[in-house]
Amino acid sequence: MPSSRVFSFTDPHRYQASVRGAEVQLFVTTKGEFCAELTQINLHKVWMQRACETLPRVMHSAVSKKRAPVVFLSHANQAAMQHSGMEVPPGAIVVDGLGAVHHHRSWGPCHWGSMSLTPEDLAEAGRVINGRELAVPSVTHLIRPAPSVMQRLLSLHESAARLAKTAPDRLAHTEVARSFEQAMIHAMVRCLADRPVDRRAATRQHGVIIERLANLVQVNHDRPLYLAEICAATGASESTLRRCCQEHLGMGPVRYLWLRRMSLARTALLQADPTTATVTGIATGHGFWELGRFSVGYRALFGETPSASLRRPPDGRCTGANRPFDLPVTDFA
Repeated sequence: MPSSRVFSFTDPHRYQASVRGAEVQLFVTTKGEFCAELTQINLHKVWMQRACETLPRVMHSAVSKKRAPVVFLSHANQAAMQHSGMEVPPGAIVVDGLGAVHHHRSWGPCHWGSMSLTPEDLAEAGRVINGRELAVPSVTHLIRPAPSVMQRLLSLHESAARLAKTAPDRLAHTEVARSFEQAMIHAMVRCLADRPVDRRAATRQHGVIIERLANLVQVNHDRPLYLAEICAATGASESTLRRCCQEHLGMGPVRYLWLRRMSLARTALLQADPTTATVTGIATGHGFWELGRFSVGYRALFGETPSASLRRPPDGRCTGANRPFDLPVTDFA
């Protein structure tokens, strides 16, 4: 049955847990108050997602093999994003490879959208509309559709999101949903009919190194990692790793690892029992030995002191608009 939901967040961890169709980890890269709005729409075959975020961030995403997604910037007047080492300006579409693992970097407030079909539905839609099947690519690539075709996709996507906010019952109507879905599929297939932008062999090789880094992070999701062991595990020199991280993450490996350790420390502080745990113990457990610098960096990044995070009561960690789980998120997985 067609359905839609609109969520608001101030907690990046709850936001990342609600993005569907992929396993997501998100690191905010600058200080400030993080806010995000996430709209999710289920039609009969098409899944749609639309988000706006207030702060720049790095997002690591492992895409589900059950869906064939495309991703794009939903506002024309915003900075390009970085996706799998590629610069993605407004008007371009990222077509993710089957089960792709990638990093997605924004440089300021970001408005993005996505839609997906199953691989089987995408192949059938391509055959019907274009006269040839559209297969999910083996590697992620970039397409720049004709402006008129891309504008049609953006307009439909925005209209669906507006209905989800203002008239969700109308969008849930079977025939309205069917009409929207047919128009969205047609626009998506027309966009995908254009030729992908060529990627250099060096960029593809850097993508392999970043994938090794992502796998290493996944295996060691609960402990800090350091530069020497990453170079050894990825088979890349420090200079090569630095170039790869700049392409895919928009920052060097040292900064990325610091942000990751900070995020792990924050999660540990929020989950710890303040009667038995200490900021010192948690900070040193995540590789921070200069506690004064840790506290200053933590407050600049998250807007509160480490001790405030540790003392925050469980029922104060997600309030008001941060409690979107009227239905399990797995309903949309």
